[in-house]
Amino acid sequence: MKKIKALVFLLFVFCLGGKAQLYFTKNGSVSFFSSTPMEDIRAGNNQVISILNTGSGEIQFSLLNNAFHFKKALMEEHFNEEYIESAQYPKSTFKGTISNLKEVNFSKDGIYNITVSGSLNLHGVTKSISVPGKLTVKGNSLSASSVFKIRTKDYNIKIPAAVKNNIAETVELTVNCSYEKK
Repeated sequence: MKKIKALVFLLFVFCLGGKAQLYFTKNGSVSFFSSTPMEDIRAGNNQVISILNTGSGEIQFSLLNNAFHFKKALMEEHFNEEYIESAQYPKSTFKGTISNLKEVNFSKDGIYNITVSGSLNLHGVTKSISVPGKLTVKGNSLSASSVFKIRTKDYNIKIPAAVKNNIAETVELTVNCSYEKK
């Protein structure tokens, strides 16, 4: 029985250890931009945790919603209390994979166009998404970026009628992460 357990363990390590390497960041960034004729709204969060497995293409992100910062304190307060409801929904997460992983050569410096598909959990709602991005390989470091749009109503984020003209129904998200080998 011990030999079987040892064999399973070695196979597991071999499968993970071959080409798979884990990369990690705890200071990635996610920002969003809402543009209407009445007002542009920007906010950023530089406390994003992300892990990337180069062997499987798995990628995960996690962030605290109340870590978004705005130029105006009142906007930040409204965002946390009325729109994203940070007390009730403290975290947003993404779990997915790089769909075209075979097109990325992790041993060759370059910028690779990727597609990431997975599940975005925001405001208590989980939706499947597929977004374009870029993965940059430079020496032993990796960085990833993506710009995509989401609709607030898809995530049950309600915009009060009084400010409906100030907040766009579609919000642009920008993700940037510089990873270190774990």
